[in-house]
Amino acid sequence: MSANHHSASEHTGKRAHVHEGPKNHYLAFVFSIVLTILAFVVVIAEIGRTFTILFILVLGIIQAVFQLAFWMHMKDRGHVYAITGISFGAIIALTGVAAVVYWIWW
Repeated sequence: MSANHHSASEHTGKRAHVHEGPKNHYLAFVFSIVLTILAFVVVIAEIGRTFTILFILVLGIIQAVFQLAFWMHMKDRGHVYAITGISFGAIIALTGVAAVVYWIWW
């Protein structure tokens, strides 16, 4: 046996992939459940229609970003093209929604 015990990643210069474990998935799941419960609480409380709609939309956006980051692993390196595509799609969708709302109301 030689005294030189290097891994394959040290020889190629690449970093080894470190597995996060289930802790982050559990936290992401709990956070999603909390956001969902919060939306139900606001609806049951009957605070106001406009506030409820806007609050649920904001919660939905937060949850979508959170799901992309943790479940789709967009927080990791190497997802530039996917993030760019999703961002471009979101811009197109929001532009379309704004155009339809403007068209209907005016």
